[in-house]
Order: sequence, then structure tokens, then C-alpha cells
Amino acid sequence: MAKAKNVIVAQSGGPSPVINNSIRGVVETCFSIPEKFGTVYAAWHGIEGVLKEELLDLSAQPRDEISLLRTTPAAGAIGTCRYKLKADQQEDFERVIAVLKAHNVGYFFYTGGNDSMDTAHKIAQLAAERGLDLVATGVPKTIDNDVGDSEFKLIDHTPGYGSVARYWALEVQNANEENMGSCPADPVLVMQAMGRKIGFIPAAARLADPERKLPLHIYLAESTMTLEQLADEVSDELRRSSRCMVVVSEGFNVGDVGARRDSFGHVQFSSSGTTVAQVIVNYLSDKGLPVGGAARCNVPGTDQRHNMIYASAVDLDEAYKVGQKAAFIAAEEGSGWMATILREPGRVYRVRYDKVPLEAMANSERKFPKNWIAANQRDVTDEFLAYARPLIGDDWPSVPLVDGRQRFARFAPLFAEKKCGPYALQAVKKKK
Repeated sequence: MAKAKNVIVAQSGGPSPVINNSIRGVVETCFSIPEKFGTVYAAWHGIEGVLKEELLDLSAQPRDEISLLRTTPAAGAIGTCRYKLKADQQEDFERVIAVLKAHNVGYFFYTGGNDSMDTAHKIAQLAAERGLDLVATGVPKTIDNDVGDSEFKLIDHTPGYGSVARYWALEVQNANEENMGSCPADPVLVMQAMGRKIGFIPAAARLADPERKLPLHIYLAESTMTLEQLADEVSDELRRSSRCMVVVSEGFNVGDVGARRDSFGHVQFSSSGTTVAQVIVNYLSDKGLPVGGAARCNVPGTDQRHNMIYASAVDLDEAYKVGQKAAFIAAEEGSGWMATILREPGRVYRVRYDKVPLEAMANSERKFPKNWIAANQRDVTDEFLAYARPLIGDDWPSVPLVDGRQRFARFAPLFAEKKCGPYALQAVKKKK
């Protein structure tokens, strides 16, 4: 009987509260099929860990630590990166092949968004071209919910989105308690949500107030409103309600706020210094409010993508099952697929787990449906609420505490012996 091939799991891009439960789904399923899967390694900091030959031995870790991945948020357990394998980086591709061969790796699982699926697809193609016995499989993740198609046929939603949606639903509820009480002094609160180009995250704020009883305005990156029109809308709300809460996308157009780009080419908006929220507050202050008091802002920043306490139990369960599905796909279907979540028709929320070609997902980019944006450009429709409501669930996650602090997975630094020698990342060398 042939020896089982070894496994590498990795992740890249921005983290989420539930990404580690997808990793856990892959790893525990691989453990359960020892005749198919050999030693399971985690590439330390994503594809960079493969290139640097930094392979953390997960098979040697206590199983209790693996279990704790369920409620360990973000990427601290195995690390993430924003390094992209580009077509002209042949040295990097040769290095990937060398490391995979040296460690008898037959399965590569990459968890992430569209750029991560592009990396997984390129590795699958390269392995096929070289005759390498390797199965490359994608596991979806992104809080932005922008992976896939705008018709929701390739994937209904990505793990991570349900938790950040729940975060905003609860954040707005809590913020309303303060704004309602302190409105004579602070009648306007501007809250900035993540979402460079797509409005799924700020749209989730409406889940806090589905009956629209609060003076809540939501401005997506897709909004056609100008800053001046936004200010007029806020002033009208202040005349009606004496207060106003504004949830605005970090990608809402207020002019130049000094945005930078990451190594994937994505715009990054600062959570300190000049922000969209601060620009709006300054503009409102300069224009003057029609009531007494001042405008304030709140920019949660990365808290919305690593806060385990606000995580959705539905999101946690789906993250695990899509990771589990990815392992089954690798074992039974071969290379070049991404595990996916598809919603079943009907009033009762149900999903099924399936597969889609990596090629279809690589660098895909979903758009927020125009018919889910309200005609007034400062709200979302009930159709969006019907889509998003099941994703945030109805229960609190059970997060273990030890000595009053959250207990996260912590792995012993047990790395595979290096066999390929040191290596400098090609894109890093180019910059020098």
C-alpha cells in the first residue's frame, strides 16, 4: 500500500473570527482519514511559510489545542500573509515545487479570499504541468463577502461575513443606547465600517433596527451621494429626530484620505489619523448642525474582524463544515476545486456544501446587488435583511475562559526539518 501523502494547510489575507474553525475542519477531517492523508503541516504565515520552508507540524500538537481553534479568532495560531504569487515570479514557483516535493506533500489547502483562490489555482496548474502528484483545494474566507458572483450561484456567502454582520448589528444597538441618552450634547455619531468597495459590512448595521425605528443612516461605498448630500440628509434627520447615527463604509467617497495599497493591490484605509468618519464629522462641524451639540465618530478598525465574543454561532458551524467539505473534496474529487456554501430555496434557512472550480473563483469579485440599496441611497432593502438575518444566528458562542481570560489555541513550535536551504522571497528581492 502506498504511503499517505502529507498535507499543508495555510491561509492568507485579512483574518476573521471564524477562519481557524475552517482550518480545524480541514485538519480534523484529514486526521480521520489516515489512509489518505499523512502528516498535516501548517505553512507558517501562508504561502510565505511554504517559500521559507517553515512548516508547523500540526499532527504533533495535542488534540485539545486543535479543538481550541474553534473559538480562536484571527490568524495568530498559524499566521497569515499578503504575499501573492504573480505570473512573472518563476523563482517562487520553482521554490514551491521544491518544498512540496521535499516534504512529500500531496495535498495543499489554502484558506482565503479571491487572491488566495488565485494562488491555489496557480499551484494546482503548476503541479499538473510538472506531473506532480498534488491536490490543491480552496477554502473560502472573507468578511467582505465579495468572493464569487453577484447572482450567488457560485457561493451564497463566505465564512467570516456572518460574524462581522453580527458585530455591526450589536455595535449599533449598543451605540444607540449612548446616542439616545447623550444626544443633547452629542446628537450625531458617525461609525465607520470596513468595506473598501462593497457594502455588505455597513449594510449589516440595519440588522440592529429592521423595523427602521431608529434615526439610522447607512451609506455604502456604492452610494451615489456626495459628502454635501450626506450632510443635508443628516441635517434633515436632526430636524426630525434631534439625533442621527451614521454608519458609513470606509470606501465612501469623501475625496482623498491618503489611502495606501497592500501587496495585493487593495486599497487600505487608515484606522487612525484621517478617516472617512473624521472627514464627515469635520464637514458636519464646519457646516454647522441645525441642533445644539457636536458630531462624534467611532472607527472600530480591525476589532470587527477578530472579535470572537460577537462571532455568529451559525458562522462558526458553517466555517467548520466548509473546511470539512474541502478535505472530502481533496480526498474524493481531486485537484482544482474550492469548497462552497449554497443556500437551499425555501423559507427555512438551510445550506448545502458543494464545490466550484478554483478557476471560477480566482480573482472573482462580487458586487453588492443594486436592488438591495434603498432608493434614498442611505439604507438597504428588506431583501438584503432576508438574506443576511439567518447568518448572524441567535446564540452567543461558547468561548472558554481560564483565569478570567479567553483560552486560545497555542501550538508548540514543532517545525519540519528544513531540506531545501534558505530562500529570499522573489517579490521582496525585487524591491531592494
